[in-house]
Amino acid sequence: MGTVGEAGAAPPSYTLFESGQVRPLALSPDKKTLFAVNTPDGQLEVYDVTWWGLSHRTSIPVGVEPVAVAARSNTEVWVVNHVSDSVSVVYVGTAAPNRVTRTLLVGDEPRDIVFAGPSKSRAFITTAHRGQNIGFDPQLTTPSVGRADVWVFDANNLGAAMGGTPKTVITLFADTPRALATSADGSKVYAAAHFSGNRTTTIDSVLVAGDTPEPKENYAGVPAPNNPLIVKYDGQHWVDERGDQWDDDVKFSLPDKDVFVIDANAATPAQISGSAGFYTVVGAILYNMIVNPVNGKVYVANTSARNEVRFSGPGVFTESNVNGHFAENNISILHPQSQTVTTHHLNPHLDYDAPFQPLPNEDAELSLALPQGMAISADGNTLYVAALGSDKIGVYDTQALEDDAFWPDPSEQLQVGGGGPTAVLLDESRDRLYVMTRFDNAVSIISTSDGDEVQHLPMHNPEPASVTEGRRFLYDATYTSGRGDSACATCHVYGDVDHLAWDLGNPDGDVTIAPGPFKTIFLPDFPIDFHPMKGPMTTQSLRGMANHGAMHWRGDKTSPNFPPNAQPNQGSFDEVMGFKQFNKTFVEVMGRTQEIPAADMQKFTDFALQLTYPPNPVRNLDNSLTAFQAAGRELYMNKPATLGMTCNFCHVLDPAGNAQYGVERPGFFGSDGSYVGTEFVQTMKVPHLRSAYTKIGKFGLPRDPSINPQEDDSFLGDQIRGFGYTHEGSMDSVFGFLSQIGFVEDPVFNPGGLESDTPTERRQVEAFVLAFDSNMAPIVGQQVTLTATNATAVGPRITLLKTRASAGECDLVAHGNYLGEMRGYLWNGTAFLQDEHGKPTLTDAQLRARATLLLQELTYTCVPPGSGRRVGIDRDLDGTLNGDEFGGCG
Repeated sequence: MGTVGEAGAAPPSYTLFESGQVRPLALSPDKKTLFAVNTPDGQLEVYDVTWWGLSHRTSIPVGVEPVAVAARSNTEVWVVNHVSDSVSVVYVGTAAPNRVTRTLLVGDEPRDIVFAGPSKSRAFITTAHRGQNIGFDPQLTTPSVGRADVWVFDANNLGAAMGGTPKTVITLFADTPRALATSADGSKVYAAAHFSGNRTTTIDSVLVAGDTPEPKENYAGVPAPNNPLIVKYDGQHWVDERGDQWDDDVKFSLPDKDVFVIDANAATPAQISGSAGFYTVVGAILYNMIVNPVNGKVYVANTSARNEVRFSGPGVFTESNVNGHFAENNISILHPQSQTVTTHHLNPHLDYDAPFQPLPNEDAELSLALPQGMAISADGNTLYVAALGSDKIGVYDTQALEDDAFWPDPSEQLQVGGGGPTAVLLDESRDRLYVMTRFDNAVSIISTSDGDEVQHLPMHNPEPASVTEGRRFLYDATYTSGRGDSACATCHVYGDVDHLAWDLGNPDGDVTIAPGPFKTIFLPDFPIDFHPMKGPMTTQSLRGMANHGAMHWRGDKTSPNFPPNAQPNQGSFDEVMGFKQFNKTFVEVMGRTQEIPAADMQKFTDFALQLTYPPNPVRNLDNSLTAFQAAGRELYMNKPATLGMTCNFCHVLDPAGNAQYGVERPGFFGSDGSYVGTEFVQTMKVPHLRSAYTKIGKFGLPRDPSINPQEDDSFLGDQIRGFGYTHEGSMDSVFGFLSQIGFVEDPVFNPGGLESDTPTERRQVEAFVLAFDSNMAPIVGQQVTLTATNATAVGPRITLLKTRASAGECDLVAHGNYLGEMRGYLWNGTAFLQDEHGKPTLTDAQLRARATLLLQELTYTCVPPGSGRRVGIDRDLDGTLNGDEFGGCG
């Protein structure tokens, strides 16, 4: 692929979304077939299970970034497609061709699936509370609304609607959901928030007014800026690390509901009412769950966060420090009888007060990091945990785990070749574990009797070497952290965020120069230099960094090579050099005694700069704006909002590139990499706006209505998250930011113009920002299945996919059985190419006609631009089309 930002570079054949696998493996009920999602390749891999191992049977195209699979029967499996916002219902028997028979359309970014309820005939699927396919108002600007949904389908009656008709959609009072688990009898479903939080929030710097705990200056005596402050709810009060109370400055509450209990047998499944319907304070990031089949207890793999503790670095000038201990890896146990939670640290051997030791060291080799999928024995006595960050499967006696009586033992840690295990399945009849290894996209078999790996089967992988070689440095805690228990992915979850703020200032650091270039200087007549004690800042995504210049909120991770105004990819716009400045984080935050080697940091950089934002789920699928959003765009682009400048003056939106640099570039999405001389107390880089819709859920902020009557100072009650907008996360909404800030005599921003501004205009700009352009058009990933009976319902969606592909927003592919074989097709703008040389192109009508016959369903999918040929007709891009390959499977 071309260099990031290279002029005229063709779209890559593979787009790196880095979706987190949730349930990537499943066994058929008769244990004769293993199903594995091939996440990067968009396929379901089917294996025959034999006495000697696994034998690959077939590959079945599903959606973009499949992350979970569940077997309903020996011949029917359901696959959750994360980027496609869909679920593929797949036939895998011998009586007919293996194929997708139906595609269900659900909410945004579905993650997990289980079958439960009467005869386990109901499918439960977790999604975010948003998306173009939901058919209801997500209430993006309404306080106290849950943003976690569980879609429930009757598997025996999917409905005639285009994307199926859910039996119900259950909304839970939490942020984005992830894992599901069922009781042994299927009567209960447990659903967990993914980004659960930990009852922390930020107090704005104006309210803090310098009243932060000591120290208030760095080692050289330079006073720190007037920083915000992270506080935590202790059960009674919001307190800082001194124990001082800040109750009057927090206008909301965080119940921290983490795991929910659903009555799966009810006529209409719903969360169980009252306190029996949820568990609180389970962890900060919840990964997977499993139920003990004997005692009914629920095991939750998770990490906790110590973000209420300030500072990184060597800890010389102050003892307060998170270096080498910013998070812990846990299994939390939910006790249904007592409705209580107990949390058990997976690394009790670590002495966090001990000096760091060079790697490799004994402690790091013994640690387990980033616990993911789990398996449990039929007698409930043994728990297996996949440790993504440690290349191991941890083996636990459940009673010892519950009693906190276990101690890590190398003999109870099974090494996994290939690296990055995300899931483990137990096949007790054969004394085997089946393990998914994400680093090399493979399935391993491990013997439970001696721990040996007896088979390792790589799946077809379209990822370039720059991805496969660099991924490890995001997750590998054994190599990248001093104690082997943390990695970049601990906070940058699957390359994204943890939805928390951290104060990682370094009192032992020096003041450095803000490089620019500067858009404007707001308050002083000079830019403020970077003080090492920068205060709380929310975790930023590693997605979308290409073409956006210096990194981090302040842009203080930048190339040391000036001039700063050089473009493209020079000076402070050298993203490669900018990302490499994060190498010091391995020492200052993760407890390594030295930075990782330059060659490894280069691999990490090459990987990270390919991470891509997914499509915006708020924007219409045809890439249009509603009238309200369009009015907001007009204000954003053309009306002076502050000091005569438009919103777009700083937050540049230019998806096609920027002509001022004389080259075509990947586009700007709210930032062109420039700085603002000061954001009241510090110089800041202008942030992009692609992820604004993900920050919804914190409402309630101390304001002064006597100064600005548009502001509401009332206590808004329970909310789902403690961090919102701006660099420290103290702002509760885009509307609140535009009403900024209420601590000054007049609002700073007037998007309706300096002479007139109304709440409606601010709401319009907010609506546009929540529907902001992203690297991928909204249509990317979307799909639908055409059958012999649903042409009327599905036809308009196929036309929409075709139209958006012809507009260059995606590549349109189709897959389906034809005359007993799987066939692929690629839309070239006028007709569909077939996956066999010498075959004529098919018109749209001709291809649709093939689905009129039974067993010849066609699934149409909009895939990222550049990937259509690979996904549709030439899987390995070797020039020989799939239909001409042996077996017709590419």
